Amino acid sequence: MRYGNFERTMNKIKCSECGADAEVPFKPTEGRPVYCRDCYGKKKPRF
Repeated sequence: MRYGNFERTMNKIKCSECGADAEVPFKPTEGRPVYCRDCYGKKKPRF
């Protein structure tokens, strides 16, 4: 993906909640959960 003058690399992950394969625009930190778009949306607080 390209944003302005830099290219964003996507990293493949397995969702910690549902186990689905997904991609995220950051390098996941080992030992911390990472979620697919759907599961992240369910966990995100709504105001």
